[in-house]
Amino acid sequence: QVQLVESGGGLVQAGESLSLSCAASGAGSERIFLMGWYRQAPGKQRELVAEITSGGSTNLADFVKGRFAISRGNAKNTVYLQMNSLKTEDTAVYYCKAGRPGRWYWGQGTQVTVSS
Repeated sequence: QVQLVESGGGLVQAGESLSLSCAASGAGSERIFLMGWYRQAPGKQRELVAEITSGGSTNLADFVKGRFAISRGNAKNTVYLQMNSLKTEDTAVYYCKAGRPGRWYWGQGTQVTVSS
């Protein structure tokens, strides 16, 4: 069973930066193909923010292109989300997702709050 532990959330002002990290561990973590970040704001559906494959291919949502960057650690079982030029609408709970088709795992979520 893969466990995902997220860290790095917090409260920042608009225009500032924040970095999130997610580390995967446990049986099966060596077979992770894709890691990514989703977010869910109050009253809204969970949406993709960014994802990255084990080969380094990335996919970013249009609303974060040019502001956010996703990367994976050397051990391939850690993913980072660098968030720059944060906006109030980026306020949400950010969830790490990892796994492979047919076997996905989720982190517990970390709150990101951007004040004006």
